[in-house]
Amino acid sequence: MTSTKLKLRLPRFLRFSGRPSLSMQLMAVGVVITLFFVLVAILAPTFESWGWLQDPTESLSNPILEPPGARYWFGTSRQGYDVFSRTLFGSQAALQVVILATSLSLIIGVPLGLVSGYLGGKLDRVLLFLMDTIYTLPGLLLSVTLAFVVGRGVLNAAIALSISYVPQYYRVVRNHTASVKSELFIEAAQAMGASTKRVLSRYLFFNVIQSVPVLFTLNAADAILILGGLGFLGLGLPEETAEWGHDLRQALDALPTGIWWTALFPGLGMTLMVVGLSLVGEGLSELINSREHR
Repeated sequence: MTSTKLKLRLPRFLRFSGRPSLSMQLMAVGVVITLFFVLVAILAPTFESWGWLQDPTESLSNPILEPPGARYWFGTSRQGYDVFSRTLFGSQAALQVVILATSLSLIIGVPLGLVSGYLGGKLDRVLLFLMDTIYTLPGLLLSVTLAFVVGRGVLNAAIALSISYVPQYYRVVRNHTASVKSELFIEAAQAMGASTKRVLSRYLFFNVIQSVPVLFTLNAADAILILGGLGFLGLGLPEETAEWGHDLRQALDALPTGIWWTALFPGLGMTLMVVGLSLVGEGLSELINSREHR
């Protein structure tokens, strides 16, 4: 009898000759951390419906300030909340806002960069001036200002965050487009009568978005910190929402009295999620750079 061996073939850009570099190993750690928080955000409502988690927006029936223990794993807060439940649901709020914010900025910034870099002229100068102006403003300050204007809520917080990231996508895509549009294959497509829309969508788009995944993950990590800052300042999401920044603000007054757990666990959640996304972004950056130099 003959036996057959099944071989798993990885995509070419994921194949390594020899041992993966330290950045690739750290990227794998980042992927695990990020996926963990994604699973927590998805499964938290299910666990609550099964009675495994307390409602993060309601005080306990007998609110007692307790340290972490067998009854309440992460302890309880002065407001009578289960810290474990609010920490888990905090990942859901963070992911909702961050995915919306980074997606909105990508959807706006990439097309503007393509059109601006390809067409040039007055449109390019106006957009470049506008994006450079936005880019010079600190992200947190701009988000705080916009949060006052648009108000609270998941979508409003995402809009407030996304504005500061649009120039980053615009600048990267615009610069790549301006350099690639003089290549022979673009000139050949133009000579054959390809429309501007066809050139942008078929010939330019996939050649200028290599850095977009890196930007997406790094902006997501930054957005978590800014969202936490908005929550700490009492902006962003509604007061009753389980959100790490808001919980840190509530825990601030309790720290001098030795109640450390109400700040520790939301802070750890925010830190780990930022570290995970940052490691993924750095790993993707090295992966893309290594492919370009092959």
